Amino acid sequence: MAIGKWIPWGVCAAVLAGTSMLWHGPATKDPSRKPPPTGAERAAAATQDPTTLIVDFRDDISSQALASNGYTEIPISDYSARDRLYRIEFATPEEAAAAMTRLARDPDVESVDYDSQATIPPDETFVATNGSMEAECQDSKDQRGAFPNDACFHYQWHMTQIGLPDAWKLGDGRDVVVAVIDTGVTKVGDLARTKFVPGYNFVKNNDDASDDHGHGTHVAGTIAESTNNKIGVAGVAYGAAIMPIKVLSASGSGSMAAIAQGIRWAADHGANVINMSLGGPFPVGTIASAVKYARGKGVVVVAAAGNDGRGKVSYPARYPGVIAVAATQFDETTTFYSNWGPEIDIAGPGGNTRVDQNGDGKPDGVLQHTVVPGNIGTTDYLWFMGTSMATPHVAGVAALVMSAGVRKPDAVEEILLDTARKPKAAAGRIDDHYGAGVVDAAAALRKVRAGRGAGELAIACTLGMLGISLLRRRGRGVERLGVPFVAALVAGSSGLFFLPFLIPGGHPTLATLSSGFTLAISSALGPAAHGNPLLWSAIAPLSLTVLLYGVRRLRPALAGFGFGIAGALLFAAVTGTVDVRYMPDFLDRIWLAAHAAVAALFASAVIRKD
Repeated sequence: MAIGKWIPWGVCAAVLAGTSMLWHGPATKDPSRKPPPTGAERAAAATQDPTTLIVDFRDDISSQALASNGYTEIPISDYSARDRLYRIEFATPEEAAAAMTRLARDPDVESVDYDSQATIPPDETFVATNGSMEAECQDSKDQRGAFPNDACFHYQWHMTQIGLPDAWKLGDGRDVVVAVIDTGVTKVGDLARTKFVPGYNFVKNNDDASDDHGHGTHVAGTIAESTNNKIGVAGVAYGAAIMPIKVLSASGSGSMAAIAQGIRWAADHGANVINMSLGGPFPVGTIASAVKYARGKGVVVVAAAGNDGRGKVSYPARYPGVIAVAATQFDETTTFYSNWGPEIDIAGPGGNTRVDQNGDGKPDGVLQHTVVPGNIGTTDYLWFMGTSMATPHVAGVAALVMSAGVRKPDAVEEILLDTARKPKAAAGRIDDHYGAGVVDAAAALRKVRAGRGAGELAIACTLGMLGISLLRRRGRGVERLGVPFVAALVAGSSGLFFLPFLIPGGHPTLATLSSGFTLAISSALGPAAHGNPLLWSAIAPLSLTVLLYGVRRLRPALAGFGFGIAGALLFAAVTGTVDVRYMPDFLDRIWLAAHAAVAALFASAVIRKD
């Protein structure tokens, strides 16, 4: 008898433990395994611009304190008034070195570094074989009935390599904003249907973030090119919105200070993912601080490993909190130019324009629509290669995962790494050239859609059975439940999560039906609603119970809905997928678990017979 008393609790504990184990799985790679910059690297950084410092003061430092510190602070942009990041110039390296020592001890200074330049990695040449591709990519007659029907999608071997179009059956990236920190983005013809949100130009200090090079537009196309529009090519997360952040000039270079501001600006203006297809060999603490700031605001940060073809990953990809991306080519070997090392987190297709391994008569680069470098008044479909091209594939998959309801950067990164697949060319071995493996959009979305849905439903059902069991053990009667109870439990927890696997297409109605109440409402209300503590709480079932408890025939549905919401909240607490707004990260799981308990207790009270 005593043993039987604990059976329901044991079942509940087993379900929670099983859900956690199945979701997290065995760790394929520790994303925090990134050593700090060496003294030699810091010394080398000082030689780049030995008379210029970039100083990140505390955000709350007063203008009076800045004016009285003895230095002349030069704003990086108008945004310096908010993030308090300035450039200070000196007449000699000796003066700069003395100031760095002094500023490093100043409690009002968060970081101080020598300024340096970031660049587009070398070897990212474009190829326009056999003349312009514009005409060929406007004709979709051979793509009728296909998805996607983009005329030149058949040249995008790189999309197939990461599990597309299978992944598009499960999501398209809607309600996610991806910041492209690059040379800017121009809305070329095949980006016409792509959503854009306001960005910023940190080169000219204005809000016109148009591309005067071509690199940034190409990168943005890989992330969210207009897809299934009968022309051109496709993008990984074509439902996502692009936020253009221009930090690199027409020559493809820019100040690390501007990049740091770009990261913070993106985080402060609603970006969910940041793509940085750029880098340099020298560490800049201000960049590391900006990355930490962005991650703290729930932003996934992805950066290129570099194109030096050596065993040393570039910055900012080497920093903790940044997903460092290596590049593969058609046969899934890593490319001749891709950097490698223990800091590599994952690989994605970067292409190799020097070969045609797939025999389609075209170079095996990454194909996107962009302005033509050196002639930005014209556009074309161009093949680029580089870790810069690999990075937006990973950023796009991160957007797909976030769109499916996983909003914490750590959880997104865990999914990307755990679902990465072993490359064919590696013969079952993963090394420092690949990180966790090749990013797999289809596997990542299958885990999110099926794993979350099944977990939410399992926990909700278990909580319902536990509540019924406890009531009966205490001699309480239980209302007749039936179909209304089950239907409301499903609606509150997982929704019909299996529908996208049976009915591909990604229609908004299908997305709503295949999500539980909280996630569906969040998606309906838009990006600003994700993580809202009022939605991710017991308020909805409690409010309905207060309003409708007097209608006895509705009590089974009210109880089912309460258990369903409790299941969704407890799943989020166990897996760490939800970033609850307006509270520190360490409180997220406590908040979710506490509200799950409240929802389940009220649901149990509702089904108790009077």
